[in-house]
Amino acid sequence: MTALSNEIKDYIYGLAEKAKIASKQLATASTEQKNQALLESAGAIRKHAKRIITENAKDVESARADGKPASFIDRLTLTSERVEAMADAIEQVAKLPDPVGRQLASFDRPNGLRVERVAVPIGVIGMIFESRPNVGADAGSLCLKSGNAVILRGGSESYHSTTEIVSCLKTGLAAANLPEDSIQVVETIDRDAVKYLLKCSEYIDLIIPRGGKGLVSLVKEQAEVPTLEHLDGNCHTYIHGAADMDKAVSIVHNAKMRRTGICGATESLVIDASIAAKVLPKIIDAMPDCEFRGDNGAISADSRVHEAYEEDFGTEFLDAILSVKIVEDIDEAISFVDEQSSQHTDAIITEDQEAADLFMNKIDSAVVMHNASTQFSDGGEFGMGAEIGIATGKMHARGPVGLEQLTTFKYKVHGSGQTRS
Repeated sequence: MTALSNEIKDYIYGLAEKAKIASKQLATASTEQKNQALLESAGAIRKHAKRIITENAKDVESARADGKPASFIDRLTLTSERVEAMADAIEQVAKLPDPVGRQLASFDRPNGLRVERVAVPIGVIGMIFESRPNVGADAGSLCLKSGNAVILRGGSESYHSTTEIVSCLKTGLAAANLPEDSIQVVETIDRDAVKYLLKCSEYIDLIIPRGGKGLVSLVKEQAEVPTLEHLDGNCHTYIHGAADMDKAVSIVHNAKMRRTGICGATESLVIDASIAAKVLPKIIDAMPDCEFRGDNGAISADSRVHEAYEEDFGTEFLDAILSVKIVEDIDEAISFVDEQSSQHTDAIITEDQEAADLFMNKIDSAVVMHNASTQFSDGGEFGMGAEIGIATGKMHARGPVGLEQLTTFKYKVHGSGQTRS
């Protein structure tokens, strides 16, 4: 281990130790105190909006110089509207019920013991994310409200933006007399910082990675801390033979083109062969800026479709590119989606309720939808105020991770002198 590596390890473990200490105070903070911190944070973001945008411009300029694609730049860029949306999301979190202390269950035993299951904070969360600086605001506010300390490690491409946003969050913490170490940002872009975060099980209780396959693979290989997986969003929209054509065109257009660079964007279109020649040309007409890559059936339905490679069906494009697969029936559609999906979000468009139920019951994804755009797969759209990510695993939390999903529980047992024989 080099001297520099040792220095980074000491730095990360120092952050984590401070976070652990802060988490003890935050866990017992009142709802009023946490809400005050959130409202002050939102106010600070509005007050310093110009400075945030100025710092963000440095990140955007660097990303452009590195030749990052337009979809990446879109995820990275902060406008005055997006900064306002950040502040508004924090205020929405303040309005939500406090998840800490909720009684999840209560029962009495024959021996007179009363048992409660109560929601409590997880403790210290390490959040590793790429490109989208607003994730820092969402994660910071959600962890604060749920009583967790958080260490934020954004990608090097969003370093200036994230640092400025976290400064605003710390302003809120100080105003509410809460420890500023409750929200910290890793102030080095050295890749070893991630490695040590993943190994810091002495202080960190949960790691949440939010990024591409490379980041998630790294976390899987090296993590010694429990992780909450947020895999890539290879989302599918399946147009069943009983779909309403106009509805299908509208939904697919929104699911792909509203924002191509988000994890809930549809990347693969699956269509029943019986209607492919009718609906696919309408979709292509409505999406002139999108490139379609399909199998032989898709090319036969519309010659504007380019031939797809096998890997196209498993790719999260995050761009104006859509793969197209033609299937014979719903059984083949379900089989294809199950094989290719990253278990993030998949949708069916149909007026046949029995078909919708079959698809939604059999598809093993965190979110399944009927007659709706996959871009609704979002904590804010689910009424959570904000989200820390979309969990695609099956342990602890699944789907949008909001306040309730950032708590665990413990049992409180009340007795009156009982002893066990």
